Amino acid sequence: MNYTANIEKMFSSYVEDLKELIAVNSVYTEDNSGKPFGQPIDDSLKKMLEISERLGFKTYYDPEGYYGYAEIGQGEEMIGILGHMDVVPAGDLEAWETNPFEMIEKDGFLIGRGTQDDKGPTLAALYAVKMLIDDGVIFNKVVRFIYGTDEETLWRGIQKYQEKERMPDLGFSPDSKFPLIYSEKGLLQCKLTSSKPSSVHLVGGDAFNSVPSKIAFSNKLEELEKVLKELNFDYEKKSDKIIVIGKSAHAQVTEKGVNAISRLIIALNRIGYQSPSINFISEMVKETYFGELIFGNIEDEPSGKLKMNVGKINFSPDGEEIGIDLRIPVKTEKSFIADKLAEAASKYGLEYSEYDYLRSIYVPLDSDLITKLMESYQEVTGDRESQPEASGGATYARAMDNCVAFGSVLPASLKTEHQPNERVTVADLKTAMHVYAVAVNKLLK
Repeated sequence: MNYTANIEKMFSSYVEDLKELIAVNSVYTEDNSGKPFGQPIDDSLKKMLEISERLGFKTYYDPEGYYGYAEIGQGEEMIGILGHMDVVPAGDLEAWETNPFEMIEKDGFLIGRGTQDDKGPTLAALYAVKMLIDDGVIFNKVVRFIYGTDEETLWRGIQKYQEKERMPDLGFSPDSKFPLIYSEKGLLQCKLTSSKPSSVHLVGGDAFNSVPSKIAFSNKLEELEKVLKELNFDYEKKSDKIIVIGKSAHAQVTEKGVNAISRLIIALNRIGYQSPSINFISEMVKETYFGELIFGNIEDEPSGKLKMNVGKINFSPDGEEIGIDLRIPVKTEKSFIADKLAEAASKYGLEYSEYDYLRSIYVPLDSDLITKLMESYQEVTGDRESQPEASGGATYARAMDNCVAFGSVLPASLKTEHQPNERVTVADLKTAMHVYAVAVNKLLK
């Protein structure tokens, strides 16, 4: 099969389909649609199923709207390819050079929310299997694309799939980077709360798993500005407020971001504001990334350091709430982390509660799955230096056994998920399609 020629022939169709997917602002919302995660996510799921059916796949839509799938082939074994149709909020629109939900092609990039996480890669894998169909490949195993709907929040869509449907025997999720991720840290999201009325009214952050890039405050502006200058923290001054400026990043790489919430809280504490949450963040979090002030040095060889992100806060007369995202190394017990955090929080009058937890995964490097995926990547790219990695990211690979995150970002390319101007290079997408086609062909044998 001439994969390169086939990719060139179908790529314009791929781009048009991806534009339609990106145009759906599929952020979780609580609306009156009757859909579990809001009408936009349901629209995105249905659009993906419509594309899948047009490309020759048999499709299924869960009547409750929790998930859908598209498949080809028959046999006792099933290969699963797991992607998600929801996206994180666009965040600060002023930081975007384009409309996040109107995908454009510019300077060799496709730009828009979901181009990299995860609509672009999932669609690329779908088109890769479409190439195999067109080339007459015999599908003696079922290849099923499983489309989740709230991967960026609580994974209820994929959990519903697990309850109701057949689980694949092996597979991958095109929701990370190449060559592949063989180990993913445990993901613990939790809340620290106080029922005491807050001394400030303050709301900030878009999601647990995103380093907050800005937050505004409207009192004691002169004092606050003076302290921000002393601390060398970036900010913008308006007539009625000061906006503390950070840098957005995914919570799995907190150290690549700058947490605007933490910076504002530190400054507020310096000018005399006190509360359970303000004191906790300014003393036990500060500008750390690895939770070392609470847990000590938590790290292991397979998966690296623990990561900690204060992603959201809500302070009001009704009380205070801090939303925290933790990426736990695979050899560290969740109970140890939860107990340590609860103990530290209690000293400040804060109560710990779990919001969400996803288990860690580890697939041996000598497994048949990893061997075939690595062979596919190396054959297409010629890259024999890049090796499988551990990650703090949470992909649907955790949803089943014998599954890993596989692409689609190449080692030398930028990961821009959850950031303004999310984008992916056209060249990388074409390479990913090629790799996925070769990989699925190998997994069929």
